[in-house]
Amino acid sequence: MVEILAISGSPVEGSSTDLLLETVAESVCDALKGSVETNYRFLKLCDIRFSPCQACGEAPRSGFCLVDDELTPKLDQLARADLVLFGSPIYFDSVSAQAKAFIDRCNCFRPADFDNKDPDHDFLKILTKKRPGAMVLVGGERGWFEGARRVVAGFFKWVEVENCGMIQYHSPDFTRKGSAGRDPVALSEARALGRSLASRLKEAENG
Repeated sequence: MVEILAISGSPVEGSSTDLLLETVAESVCDALKGSVETNYRFLKLCDIRFSPCQACGEAPRSGFCLVDDELTPKLDQLARADLVLFGSPIYFDSVSAQAKAFIDRCNCFRPADFDNKDPDHDFLKILTKKRPGAMVLVGGERGWFEGARRVVAGFFKWVEVENCGMIQYHSPDFTRKGSAGRDPVALSEARALGRSLASRLKEAENG
């Protein structure tokens, strides 16, 4: 069973971020159909209530985070995922508030090594399995994507996800949501990325 988790930091229903993430994920599932069983989950961050990171300064003794809220089971899903897709609109040259709050809460996947268990590293690596992943970033025609890309790339490294592709979609009209769903080029790019990710998953299953 291949666990696929798509995480959307868009607060807008039917957004281009959501549409592109879902297109990538559906393409992965279609490419694996008949050869590998899949379980696909879509997590829209604005639909769950969770606290921002409180910088508690303690390493969790069980689970991933000392704060227990609606995000707790989602962190478990992230840890188990074989493929991670992460998407966000570009707000102030970075990811959305929802996306950043989620990323900050994932700091617990590499807690500080207060007991000096590993003298060579300052942080303990809880997750040991590297998983493939990809990001979807959506901005305006003059949007600057590099700030958001760096944030998501850092998040991927922290939670043991290898970035295997990225879609940068420049929306031609910020007043109309979901414009990517009417853009054949963007949809084709998303499907191609899904097929590429499916190939990586097949290799891992057969390896």
